[in-house]
Amino acid sequence: MADIPASALAGIGLRQPHYQALMAHLPPLGFIEVHSENFFGDGGAALAVLTAARAHYPVSLHGVGLSLGSACGLDAGNLDKLARLVERIDPIRVSDHACFARGAWPGGDTVHASDLLPVAFTRASLDILVRNVDEVQSRLRRPMLVENLSAYLSYVDDQIPEPQFLASLCQRSGCQLLLDVNNLVVNGLNAVRQGRSSSDEATLASDLEAAGAHALAFVQALPPGLVGEVHLAGFQTPTAARQLVVDDHSAIVQPVVWQVYAAAVHRFGAQPTLLEWDHKLPELGVLLDQARQADVITAQAAAAQATAGHHEY
Repeated sequence: MADIPASALAGIGLRQPHYQALMAHLPPLGFIEVHSENFFGDGGAALAVLTAARAHYPVSLHGVGLSLGSACGLDAGNLDKLARLVERIDPIRVSDHACFARGAWPGGDTVHASDLLPVAFTRASLDILVRNVDEVQSRLRRPMLVENLSAYLSYVDDQIPEPQFLASLCQRSGCQLLLDVNNLVVNGLNAVRQGRSSSDEATLASDLEAAGAHALAFVQALPPGLVGEVHLAGFQTPTAARQLVVDDHSAIVQPVVWQVYAAAVHRFGAQPTLLEWDHKLPELGVLLDQARQADVITAQAAAAQATAGHHEY
């Protein structure tokens, strides 16, 4: 779009069912994103497709395996594989999550949870994150982005508000924040629905409004200048049988998430935005339509800011 820089155009995740269609049509996109760990092998068809796509699009490597919040430290083998992939692909961005997945037994054996587990918002956890992010950035010789988590539990010793915790991580390590707007809404929705069994339409509408307010407050609490990428995704609305809202990336972006996204663009400016969709994948055109919607919102925010700046003179 002419109203926003090409670097801020929305991108989509490159998933196997869409390989052929994407490469056949090469639709205009700001970038494509892949999960780093899926391409750690030294060869194979998947890496060949990614290499071919890299000739047409910038690539964002988004990881789920660094376990940046682990007190036992990073997995050196995992970091080595990521470094080789970074060297091979030369990605536009590298990111992972503010979480832990690894732990060490008293005897020294390390176990992996195969999940993204939340860290406590404490000074000790912040020190661990900063140390591990520093190690990754030194190994990769580039700054990385760290994503806020969709979390389904909290800790009694939490002592730092999450926005302040993430801002401190960025300021101390030099990393940037990957702001997942959908995660903010999911966390807010689960917070307001805690202990509730009702899922009627009126209650859900009220809950979504409250979750949006929670997410907006989070956005406003973050200092400008920290966000380097934004994620959007869809979640399944709760039902009588499923009260917990899971960030499953299996649906179109909810209206409340679009509203918070618009506020984030106004606060942080035009940022690269990813449309995540990992389960129940639709046709490629659905993802492209969602990406265009993000571009429209970004362009509208840019136009509004330009108009406001013009009126100041």
